[in-house]
Amino acid sequence: MEPSADRRRAARIRTRFETADSAGREGGTGILANISYSGALLTETSLQPRIGSQVRVYILLSEPFEVVGKVTRHVERGFAIEYSDLDPELRCLIDDAVPIVGEPTGVAKAAKRTK
Repeated sequence: MEPSADRRRAARIRTRFETADSAGREGGTGILANISYSGALLTETSLQPRIGSQVRVYILLSEPFEVVGKVTRHVERGFAIEYSDLDPELRCLIDDAVPIVGEPTGVAKAAKRTK
């Protein structure tokens, strides 16, 4: 698989939450590896939907949290999605995750370059 250009627009927060996902009639599982205000990366997935297909991802927290997005790229053993719409609850989830899991990726690098 050839590496793709980094097209991300928002800082990502590294996570490691189990997920369940569905694309049409197919379902699978995976790990939410990172999340941002614009999309998410799932790794170790049992399903790799077509690029452009809509998927529902259930983040398995104490209560499952659902996000909907379109598959934008494939990675080895996973895929990335871009959200159809940034739900206010999802924004709160991401904001709440920062103090728990640490500094968003991309932000620390940018801060170091400016020093």
